[in-house]
Amino acid sequence: LKEKMSVVATERYGSLESWKYQLKDGVMKREREGGNGGTTGKTIIGVFKSVFLPQGYPESVSGDYLQYQFWDTLQAFSSSLSGTLATQASLRGVGVGNQEATVAAATITWLLRDGTGMLGRILFAWLKGNKLDSEAKKWRLVADVLNDIAMFMEILAPNFPTCFTLIVCSAGIFKSIVGVAGGATRAALTLHQARRDNMADISAKDGSQETLVNLAGLLVSLILIPLVTDNPLLTFVLFFLFTILHLFANYKAVRSVVMETLNEARLAIVLHQYLRDGRVLAPLEANHKEPVFLEFRRTVPIKLGVRLGELDLNLAMKNNHKPFLIGVKRGSVCVCLGPDASVCDEIRAVCQAVCLCAVLHPVSPLEGALKQLSMSHNHWELVHESHKLMDQIFQPFLKGLEVAGWQTSRTLLDWNEWRVEWKKKSS
Repeated sequence: LKEKMSVVATERYGSLESWKYQLKDGVMKREREGGNGGTTGKTIIGVFKSVFLPQGYPESVSGDYLQYQFWDTLQAFSSSLSGTLATQASLRGVGVGNQEATVAAATITWLLRDGTGMLGRILFAWLKGNKLDSEAKKWRLVADVLNDIAMFMEILAPNFPTCFTLIVCSAGIFKSIVGVAGGATRAALTLHQARRDNMADISAKDGSQETLVNLAGLLVSLILIPLVTDNPLLTFVLFFLFTILHLFANYKAVRSVVMETLNEARLAIVLHQYLRDGRVLAPLEANHKEPVFLEFRRTVPIKLGVRLGELDLNLAMKNNHKPFLIGVKRGSVCVCLGPDASVCDEIRAVCQAVCLCAVLHPVSPLEGALKQLSMSHNHWELVHESHKLMDQIFQPFLKGLEVAGWQTSRTLLDWNEWRVEWKKKSS
């Protein structure tokens, strides 16, 4: 009798291809599963993926990777075209094509622009560097808005010869902020996307994608430059069209990011929903509700990791056996953190601070537990009642976070570096 074919072993290369080894009449054969149709097309697609996508895609990256990269690629393309228009205007402003312009004057203008940009880069990194992890989406969007403003200033500058140097130096400062904020937030997003500790591979492939986009932008720019030369109106029209596309693509890009780590905004959204109906939002729902624009006015700020001088020590310690102290001072909710506080303690402290913030400055009618908190007669009674509320709800809430898919082993909460030790006592 003829021996039947039987599968001895199988192998696969990620999700790209799979093969099976079959034994027939004593001979081992290797066949691709799914047939051999479209082999050439599959080979081309496979080569494209291996060149421009991280190894192991899609298993090696987060679920939002492809959508984010699509919008990020679109914004990079439009930014490349806007940059071409801005560069042409800058060169015209420093005297390229003008026989009366001197090389020395152009060089000095360029050096001043670069020098102010370097100073701006250092200053911004000093003032806002610690915010770029916890608010990566917001600063990513801010960086691109500032980039468009800088390019608009460069296009406008040649029309004001007497203020040209001042305008391009101001644009250089904005671009330096873009460099710091854009690069740092991109690193934070790469960390989020890396699911196999493959940050370097993702970053390298992102660089390849950006290079490909810039090449495409270069080809289109070769067509645009002859059209916009000596035509300021067309330059402005094209710039505004590219800017609208750039800002829209950036907004869609940051909106597509679904982070599973908790920052203050995401934790507040999830906690308020839990207090409202007992449901813990999944990362996808909470990220869609997270604001992506910077808030320049805030009535009750939360200060995390402050000095003891920010609150009344005796009142803060009353009926508190947790490794953190919390209080209200000068319109702010202040939290002192002990050196032995765990990540769960940090989450609990911020949850309590968010509840206090909601009561002190309600943006909507208070319900349930928050409404009961609002009946407190003074700030310190409010703090003590919030301790009792956290004792009731925090453990179920923390378990709900884990079940919903949130990371509770690390956070992106914006803690300062002050750590305090105190002698714990009861009332």
